[in-house]
Amino acid sequence: MDTIPRIALMTAFEPEWNQLIHRVERQEHHRFKGLSCVTGVLEGREVVLSMSGMSMVNAAMTTQGLLDRFTVTHLIFTGIAGGLDPLLRVGDVVAPARWAQSLEIIMGRQVAEGFAKPDWLTWAPDMPAFGMMLPNTVIVGTGAHPAKPRVWFEVDPFMLEVAQGLEDIVLSAQTPDGRSLDHVPAFVVGGAGVSSSAFIDNADYRDYVFEAFEARVADMESAAAAHIAYANDIPFIAFRSLSDLAGAEHEANEMNVFMSLAAENSMRVVCRFLKALP
Repeated sequence: MDTIPRIALMTAFEPEWNQLIHRVERQEHHRFKGLSCVTGVLEGREVVLSMSGMSMVNAAMTTQGLLDRFTVTHLIFTGIAGGLDPLLRVGDVVAPARWAQSLEIIMGRQVAEGFAKPDWLTWAPDMPAFGMMLPNTVIVGTGAHPAKPRVWFEVDPFMLEVAQGLEDIVLSAQTPDGRSLDHVPAFVVGGAGVSSSAFIDNADYRDYVFEAFEARVADMESAAAAHIAYANDIPFIAFRSLSDLAGAEHEANEMNVFMSLAAENSMRVVCRFLKALP
C-alpha cells in the first residue's frame, strides 16, 4: 500500500482526464487488476488520479480500489454534467452540497390511484414519483455508525467552505474549435446533485428530477463516489461543469459540442481548489 498521504482526483472518461493529466508532475503509473492510476504532484499537492470509466458501478469500484491501495486524505470527482436547474447555463461549474442516487427506485405496482410501493417497504422516502418510478433510499453505514436508509450523501463541510471561498476564477467561454458561448460561465456552490446509470436527455424527466430532488446537476458517477467516501469516512466533494441541459436544449443534445469546454472549466476550478485547500 502506498503510504504517502494523497488527494484522490477522479474523472469518468478521457475528455475529463486529459484536462488534468498533463498538469501532473513527477508522474508514476500504477495498475491493479482493473484499476489504472497515476500518482504525482498537482498544484504542489501529492495526488493520485484515476479514470473510473462511466457510470455508477465503475465509479464505486474505482473509488474503493483507490481507498484500498492509497493513503487518501480527500476525494474529489471532477468532470462534466447535465444541467437541471433552469438558472444554470452551459459552461457553469457547480459544487453541490449533497448527492443522491436518483434511480435508486421502486417500480411501483399499478393500482387504481396510480402506482404504489409494497406496504412492507417502509423505508422509502416521501418524494414524488415519475410514473411507476418511486424514489427509494440506499442502506449504508460506516465503521462508526450502523447502516440506515438515506437518500443524501453530504459533501465534506470544510471542503465545501473552501469552495465557497474561491474567487475570481476565470472560466472559458470558447470551445477548442472556436465556438463561443453567449454568456460568461459562472462557478456556483451549494444545492444538490444527482447521479444514476442513465444518461438524461429528456426534458420531462429533467423537470421531474429538478423538482423532486431540487437537484441542480445530473451525472453518472458522483453519488456513487460519495457513497463509498461516506462508508470509508473520507472527505468528499465533486465539481461538475455543464456540457448540456439534459434534454432542455431547443434542438439536439449539445454534450459533444461543449464537452471539452466543460471539462476544462471543471479542471480550472479543481486546480484553484487544490491551491486553496489547507
